[in-house]
Amino acid sequence: MDTSLSTYLVTEDALAARGGTPEVVEAAVTAGVDLVQLREKEHTARERYRIGREVRAICSAGGVPMIVNDRIDLALALGADGVHLGADDVPITVARELLGPDALIGRSVDGADAAAAAAADGADYVGVGAVYETGTKAVRDAQQAVGPDRIAAIAAQVDIPVVGIGGITPNRAGAVIEAGAAGVAVVSAIMADPDPQAATRRLQAAVAEAR
Repeated sequence: MDTSLSTYLVTEDALAARGGTPEVVEAAVTAGVDLVQLREKEHTARERYRIGREVRAICSAGGVPMIVNDRIDLALALGADGVHLGADDVPITVARELLGPDALIGRSVDGADAAAAAAADGADYVGVGAVYETGTKAVRDAQQAVGPDRIAAIAAQVDIPVVGIGGITPNRAGAVIEAGAAGVAVVSAIMADPDPQAATRRLQAAVAEAR
């Protein structure tokens, strides 16, 4: 699937400052976010499915692709556009076989070798992080974060898009894009903002300026 990854929202209902995940997604889609990833790790599969149905309807109406974190079964059940896989999830080749040639499949990686392997296996993009310290990935110390330099090293080694995630705000997004990322994925920067529509636009502006 050919889609922009410039501004990429990863959902987490517990962080929503306004309403819940569907309300935040609707605001972000209205503002023009490029991609929505249904995460919701704190919820049961049944709750993720319930929230996912609402999110899928919002994304479909707005023409924005929606993918699912980790769960291929949930992606299939929701008719999602793809899946984002962690290092311990099923192989990319299996996901591709199950979801089809047009599915958007991403893989989280921590280095250039893993990124190259993901590209060879057919990933459409790789996610790299946590770029900065963040509570959502249990990287609360700046020394544990990979920083923009890791983005640059990986982007230099692979031909598929690299997306930075983890602790990214509008003030930090520019450095990630300048390091070679195709886009930035955020959780708190949109989910936890009382005005997610304005937050999305600030992030878009930062990415556009860096380019």
